[in-house]
Amino acid sequence: QVQLVESGGGLVQAGGSLRLSCAASGRTFSSYAMGWFRQAPGKEREFVAAISSSGLRTAYSNSARGRFTISRDNTKNTMLLQMNSLKLDDTAVYFCARYKIGLGTSYEAVALWGQGTQVTVSS
Repeated sequence: QVQLVESGGGLVQAGGSLRLSCAASGRTFSSYAMGWFRQAPGKEREFVAAISSSGLRTAYSNSARGRFTISRDNTKNTMLLQMNSLKLDDTAVYFCARYKIGLGTSYEAVALWGQGTQVTVSS
């Protein structure tokens, strides 16, 4: 059974950087588009970034564009999210996601979720 495991979350000051990783088990990683979502306390889960199966296409939310970079290494079954210039509003649990087909910004487009990793940005 395919599993997604996130790592790299933690506590960082505003303006700092973090890099999240998502490690996927199984041999189908390169066949699927992947993405990152996040959920802050009391809020709905929201789209952050997505990357096509080949890695050639990416998409970002307005809040992530210009500050975050999504990438993947299909030889290592790994996806990364480099987050720079972090803001207080970036505080959330970040989830790795495997899409059902193609890319999408809705959580309904996701077939498989990781367990999440906490990112806390302090002032």
